[in-house]
Amino acid sequence: AMAGEGGVYRLRCSLVGHGQDVRGLTRGLFPQGAFVSVSRDRTARLWAPDGLNRGFTEMHCMSGHSNFVSCVCIIPPSDLYPRGLIATGGNDHNICIFTVDNPAPLYILKGHKNTVCSLSSGKFGTLLSGSWDTTAKVWLNDRCMMTLQGHTAAIWAVKILPEQGLMLTGSADKTIKLWKAGRCERTFTGHEDCVRGLAILSEMEFLSCANDASVRRWHISGKCLQVYYGHTNYIYSISVFPQCKDFVTTGEDRSLRIWKQGECAQTIRLPAQSVWCCCVLDNGDIVVGASDGIIRVFTESLERTASAEEIQAFENELSQASIDPKTGDLGDINADDLPGREHLKDPGTRDGQTRLIKDNGKVEAYQWSVSEGRWIKIGDVVGSSGATQQTSGKVLFEGKEYDYVFTIDVNESGPSFKLPYNITDDPWLTAYNFLQKNDLNPMFLDQVAKFIMDNTKGQTLLSTSAQFSDPFTGAGRYVPGSSSGSSTTPAADPFTGAGRYVPGSASNAVGGVDPYTGMGAYQSAAAKVENIYFPKKDAVTFDQANPTQILGKLKELNGSATEEHKLTEDDLIILEKLLSATCNTSAETPTAQQLQTLWRAVNWPEDIVFPALDILRLSVRHPTVNENFCSEKDHVQFIVLLLKFLNPKGKQANQLLALRALCNCFVSQAGQKLMMEQRDEIMTQAIETKSGNNKNIHIALATLTLNYAVCLHKVNNIEGKAQCLSVISTVMEVVQDLEAIFRLLVALGTLISDDTNAVQLAKSLGVDSQIKKYASVSEPAKVKECCTFVLNLL
Repeated sequence: AMAGEGGVYRLRCSLVGHGQDVRGLTRGLFPQGAFVSVSRDRTARLWAPDGLNRGFTEMHCMSGHSNFVSCVCIIPPSDLYPRGLIATGGNDHNICIFTVDNPAPLYILKGHKNTVCSLSSGKFGTLLSGSWDTTAKVWLNDRCMMTLQGHTAAIWAVKILPEQGLMLTGSADKTIKLWKAGRCERTFTGHEDCVRGLAILSEMEFLSCANDASVRRWHISGKCLQVYYGHTNYIYSISVFPQCKDFVTTGEDRSLRIWKQGECAQTIRLPAQSVWCCCVLDNGDIVVGASDGIIRVFTESLERTASAEEIQAFENELSQASIDPKTGDLGDINADDLPGREHLKDPGTRDGQTRLIKDNGKVEAYQWSVSEGRWIKIGDVVGSSGATQQTSGKVLFEGKEYDYVFTIDVNESGPSFKLPYNITDDPWLTAYNFLQKNDLNPMFLDQVAKFIMDNTKGQTLLSTSAQFSDPFTGAGRYVPGSSSGSSTTPAADPFTGAGRYVPGSASNAVGGVDPYTGMGAYQSAAAKVENIYFPKKDAVTFDQANPTQILGKLKELNGSATEEHKLTEDDLIILEKLLSATCNTSAETPTAQQLQTLWRAVNWPEDIVFPALDILRLSVRHPTVNENFCSEKDHVQFIVLLLKFLNPKGKQANQLLALRALCNCFVSQAGQKLMMEQRDEIMTQAIETKSGNNKNIHIALATLTLNYAVCLHKVNNIEGKAQCLSVISTVMEVVQDLEAIFRLLVALGTLISDDTNAVQLAKSLGVDSQIKKYASVSEPAKVKECCTFVLNLL
């Protein structure tokens, strides 16, 4: 009945060309209706529909990998390449980029340390790759922009979501991660084995398929909306029909399955064990690649359906396939109990139903086709002379392995139910749970339990001990739908927490004058506004000082310090001299002794260290001090000390002063060099301080980013810019203070000035849509003006 709803898929053509397994497919943009395939034979091939008949012609064959090619995607057209580009990933750890008319690569992307097994393209020329090296990488043109680290096993699937800056990765660690601007925002758990494929349904929803034989539909908030079961083995690939939520899957159970309205509407068996990949063309035709190296296209359209001879040849090939019972694709096979050929006189009950018969000592498998009203032979079952589940391994049911999966017909006319059973289970409890799960009459309890015991020939490993005496409690049993266990938590979102940024609430942050800026001088005349904001050429420092207060606090806390940390009167006088030398109140140069004393003070316990950190923050602006702390010999301890204070769980005063000290390091050559060398570590740690929702910390974090932007503008290091853009995008989400926003906007403008790659990257991260709202801020005017200048570049 299901199959009648949108027509039935039949063979359109079989394409021979690849010498080995076809591992990846994607629909092409040029020519119209084309697709690209990649194979273990180390080639990629572009196929175009031939006008005359129902087939495709190989337009050209691309070579560039020194090993198997495992994935492919199309990079959309640009001004430079109006027909788009083709990207392929391989076991040689490389990604090759081809134009549509040249068999040799345009360029090769190197960087992954293992097989590249998934690729996805986004807007503005970005490419996302996933690898067995457990990382995903974001590329722009021929450069790696950022590396997404967090999975603990191979990344088998990647997808760029339509909303800019959002990316998905699926991994053999059984999780899916959502990344925004290069940072992991959320982890989706639910699959019980490797995640193998991802497909996008909309801006808010996506599908995943896995080795647990299930497909899941997710909302990007983290919620699993639906689980689809049908495959009996690994699912390798998933592809969505254009403009709807229906989809197709392929897997290790030799089948292509077509899902409509959430149900498996049609199952097409193929004469190959592994059906590695599929893609849906614009006209709704389905292309499938398998381990026999043949590409097959299936269609609903009658005029594109293959001739009767070709379909007969396909069915003959299918009927000669040999099916290994050990895969469990056909359930428990015991040849002695199988009926003969007469069993095929009875019609099947649903499309794709399989039936085994025994003919002259051979076991054959058939599948029911609703549309044709007949049983189609799908192969010979080999080596199944009386093989039982015990010898042929386990069966998969709903993605889990069981010793047995029984089919139970409760009454003649109704549906049949699957009952999974392990010999370690209690038969009564299993029967009870089975009846509960399927809403069946509890009076069948004795019957079902007896059926289990008869059919497992008493192979239970449990004596009915006390813990199983009551079949009605079943304390630790599986309850469908309860796997997430989320019901225990209150309604608070575990990912956001209460104090999150709420768009639109920023306006109440603008109240009185900001005591830190006093930027009245920036008010522009009504005349033409010129861009005085960026690219900024010099570092921004925190110079405000009150030496008397700082020293007073230091003395007070020194009184409560333990003996080992206490400073002597002489030490305090030394630090006073250092402060006056570095706050320009004396012409003296700081001495080595002063710096040694300061180093002792900044190693105080974290609850009393902040006045010493403040002295460090002011001193490091002095060239002598900067050279001393940031030069080759001491810099490691210095950076480790400051990074330690950036721990978001530590005291906020220490976080603030450490960030300000890092900003002030940029005043001298030695400091800049050190900050650039340690950029990755410093930025990764610094960004964690955003969580405290402290306005002054946010301003310091924005300033640190701005100082990095100033340096990066000079050296044009695109990887560094990518990290800064990612930080800006991430921090923008939480910051409400307009001074911090202003500094982030200046940083953004500085990063993208005179650099088209950086502009493209900023767009692909969706930064433009993030900052639009600041173009309408009335006070301070500098926010609006700077924002407008940045938007003009994007």
